[in-house]
Amino acid sequence: MTTNGWMQILFFFLAVLVVTPPMGAFMYRVLEGEKHFLRRPLGWLERLVYRVCGVDGREQSWRAYAGGLLAFSAATLLVTYAIQRLQHLLPFNPRGLDPVEAGSAFNTAASFTTNTNWQGYAGEATMSYLTQMAGLAWHNFISAAAGIAIAVAMARGLTRRGEGKGPGTIGNFWVDLTRTTVYILLPISIVFALVFVSQGMIQNLSPYVEVTTLEGARQVIAMGPVASQEAIKQLGTNGGGFFNANAAHPFENPNPLTNFLSMFLIFVIPAGLTYTFGRMAKDQRQGWALFGAMALLFFAGVGVAYWAESAGNPIVVGLGVEPGPGNMEGKETRFGIANSALYATVTTDASCGAVNAMHDSFTPIGGLVPLFSIQLGEVVFGGVGAGLYGMLVMAILSVFIAGLIVGRTPEYLGKKIETQEVKLAMLYVLIFPLVVLGFAAWSAVAPYGLSSLNNAGPHGLSEILYAFTSAAGNNGSAFAGINSNTAWYNVTLGLAMLAGRFLMIVPALAIAGVLAGKKVVAPGPGTLPTTGPLFSTLLVGVILIVGALTFFPVLSLGPIVEHFLALSGKVF
Repeated sequence: MTTNGWMQILFFFLAVLVVTPPMGAFMYRVLEGEKHFLRRPLGWLERLVYRVCGVDGREQSWRAYAGGLLAFSAATLLVTYAIQRLQHLLPFNPRGLDPVEAGSAFNTAASFTTNTNWQGYAGEATMSYLTQMAGLAWHNFISAAAGIAIAVAMARGLTRRGEGKGPGTIGNFWVDLTRTTVYILLPISIVFALVFVSQGMIQNLSPYVEVTTLEGARQVIAMGPVASQEAIKQLGTNGGGFFNANAAHPFENPNPLTNFLSMFLIFVIPAGLTYTFGRMAKDQRQGWALFGAMALLFFAGVGVAYWAESAGNPIVVGLGVEPGPGNMEGKETRFGIANSALYATVTTDASCGAVNAMHDSFTPIGGLVPLFSIQLGEVVFGGVGAGLYGMLVMAILSVFIAGLIVGRTPEYLGKKIETQEVKLAMLYVLIFPLVVLGFAAWSAVAPYGLSSLNNAGPHGLSEILYAFTSAAGNNGSAFAGINSNTAWYNVTLGLAMLAGRFLMIVPALAIAGVLAGKKVVAPGPGTLPTTGPLFSTLLVGVILIVGALTFFPVLSLGPIVEHFLALSGKVF
């Protein structure tokens, strides 16, 4: 590790910290219908969407809100599936690419619908320009907007003052979806797409270019509308790359500035939403308490990853060879150890999945960090929206545990946390490991699961575990030593993505609906303050304990045992 590397990491975090208040305040004004500077120039577009789609804007119960989300997501999944299957008949296909195979098309449609953006294919060799734009980049907008809408609905449930007469309303899904897309995602994406083009990222509809290399060989260089997809890919924590090499490809990530801006965009909305929550709670300290817990987990992760990669390959070090700059396998020399470790931590903390290095080539402990970051529930800033509503569920569990300790009914933001909310929170928490461990265990013993592995031993287990963790956590990154473009993995990973998204969103919305109808009670002498370092520490502890107790056994058989075997010189 170097001082320069740590300064880059700290500069990145300070940039996120500085932009959090203005971004959070802006999103609050947009989503709560207050005046903001984009209402006049873009208000016509919002009104046009309402008129065309017949949106009346009336408040919805959590059931109606969830119904709108599920119906919208199902329709968009089918549209993206159809575009892939019919791309050979559609325009903007200069390479004459064939229709995407049915299993892969389902997997990809499920992936982009759920904001996972897992890719079991090489984008430049599989998807036409139209599929990339109308199927994938379009989904990058709407799946991100849906996640933000759910987070705001959850926040409304916690912060609104109900009458104690049953579930309350939590907003209107169609209004939240439209406002998020029109005022937040579209303008920022346009600005940063232009910035990316200025830095050398390509943006065209030209045919692929055939060139002769210096050695005299023929090479095909892919073209396409890359910059426009990259901006929303990062801003919406989507992660699906235009090219198979993702953000390690020079056309997707040309230089250190675009690398920094890519990471900055990944965190800007998740961090800002904590401030939005504080504004909604009318106590900014509530938002900063969540931000503090996220920041603590972020620094712990990036510190371990940076240390592990800087220390070098444990097998090489065990032979008495100096590690040099560290473990450079699978990394771009233009980014180096620090930015590779930082990018891997950021993209898995925020359920983005974009990568500028090969996670499969990280050291066992370095690879453990992105894997465990996802297994914590994608709450370390998390995906756009998903991080906030996941953290709020963990906050509810934290005050419940604190209430047990002091012998009082737990409260959060003045609302009593009772049996129904705790059951729903536990349902939310248990779905994720059930999906991950269930499918991973099945794949680890079935011939059709093992046949895709390129590595034996504990690293092979880690590849399987990472695949289902990434899918259910709606992340999309991978230990790419596993071939996931098979019938088994296309179907099971697709199901894991859908379960990890929608079977967790519904309990979260149910919690919001129940809490929205509750009266606010005055804090008592035994009420746990939820605005200071004590609560942030408790929140971090609960997150780590839940993650450790759930996944530590399988992690012990994967990256942890791989690390100790590597120290003894054992390879697979």
